[in-house]
Amino acid sequence: MRSRSRVLVIVVAVAVGALAAGVFAGTRITSPEEAAARTAPPTATAVTVPVERRTLESEVTTRGEASYTGAVDVAPELAGLETSPVVTGQVPDVGDQVKAGDVLLEIVGRPVIALPGDLPMYRSLRPGMSGPDVEQLEKALDALGFDPGTVDDTYTSATGRAVAELFDEAGYSPPAAAPDVQAELDTARQAMQMAEDEVADAEAALDAAKTGPSEAEKVAAQNDVDQATRALKQARRDGDTDLVAEAEAQLRLAQATLADLQKGPDTSAEQKMLDNARQRLSDAQAARDAAATEAGTPLPASEVVFVSSLPRRVDDVEVRRGGVVEGTVMSISGTDLVVTAEVDEAARELLEEDMEAMIELPSGEQITAPITRIREPSGDSSGHRVTMTPEDLTADQVDELRGANVRVTIPVESTEGDVLAVPLAALTAGPGGEARVEVQRLSAEGEEIIELLEVEVGLTARGYAEVEPVEGSLEEGDLVVIGGEADTGDGEGESDDER
Repeated sequence: MRSRSRVLVIVVAVAVGALAAGVFAGTRITSPEEAAARTAPPTATAVTVPVERRTLESEVTTRGEASYTGAVDVAPELAGLETSPVVTGQVPDVGDQVKAGDVLLEIVGRPVIALPGDLPMYRSLRPGMSGPDVEQLEKALDALGFDPGTVDDTYTSATGRAVAELFDEAGYSPPAAAPDVQAELDTARQAMQMAEDEVADAEAALDAAKTGPSEAEKVAAQNDVDQATRALKQARRDGDTDLVAEAEAQLRLAQATLADLQKGPDTSAEQKMLDNARQRLSDAQAARDAAATEAGTPLPASEVVFVSSLPRRVDDVEVRRGGVVEGTVMSISGTDLVVTAEVDEAARELLEEDMEAMIELPSGEQITAPITRIREPSGDSSGHRVTMTPEDLTADQVDELRGANVRVTIPVESTEGDVLAVPLAALTAGPGGEARVEVQRLSAEGEEIIELLEVEVGLTARGYAEVEPVEGSLEEGDLVVIGGEADTGDGEGESDDER
């Protein structure tokens, strides 16, 4: 019995195991149709997003380099110096500001003064010279308040006096005339002094000649006339012809003497001498004035540097006190810190001067800067250079911005408020080129359908487009198709490529 029971247990166990194996095998066996159904792609459905209300802003985004405007290398004209051009003082520091009339540097004890002007200082100037460089100098002097006389292209003594005032203001003695020019002036002054002495002598001689007889001499001459008249009368009464003739002769002599005394002296010779002396003095004065003009304050080429605009900032200094100048002594630029970016033709058409740009500092802080200049491409460059000038920067902002490469965003156009907006991917083109969107709606039976809705497209920016339905309705929250396959109600779907 015990043996039969054991056999029964074994048979039951084997049957249970076979049943389990069969069930497991049954779960692993699939038909070809079922396998194909499991591996088929899912039914395509439309990908939708809701219509939004948002403010759209189009903008130009680029990167720009921050720098100071208009760098200029300063190289004084030292050809006229007779000594080695040693720097003796007034060496500026990087960051110093240079204004019109400031001393840029001191070379062999003389200043190099900065003045505004486009022409370089290509020659030394002195009274009597003419040219556009003289006119440029006089305009600069006049702007600084030093009167050069009539502002023209001629260097006059008034120009020289204004130059002297410029150097006095800078704390230096005015430039001196050349020794030979000064010698000519000294000679002309001596000649004029001699002419003045000659005139004085001639005037004294004329005055002496004009003095004439005294009143007593005139009275005595009148008495002689009276006495001769009485003698003549007596001789006629006596009837003595010889005495009458003699008395008549005496009367004529007395009358002639009186007449001469009353007429005054003849000073024609003395007057002629004086006229000649005065002419020589006039010639001497003219020669002295000409020599004085020539000897007026000159302007050595080595003591002035003209810069197109001032004030400016010292960017780099290449000399030191005690060193010898060889070419460029420093680099100066405009005091305005600007950001310059390059944009393509499409962006250029959107930009105008005075537009406000947003500049992101390296720290992330945002500052504004108006567009101050747009230059066309030049040379090998194909881009348009846009210059922006930040205003009212703090010292920290200047330090952070100087030399940095920064992100620049220039807002171009805005919807000025919230509008209906859809992603650009939601726009399709109709057979006539009209813009459309596919709006997912529910039919009366509660089924999802797609409505093709023609729209007018407004501003596009940052991947969105402003839309307004031509007919029908489109509201915030409506679902528009941006991908997938949609049923437009005719039983056929429209793929992304077909749209």
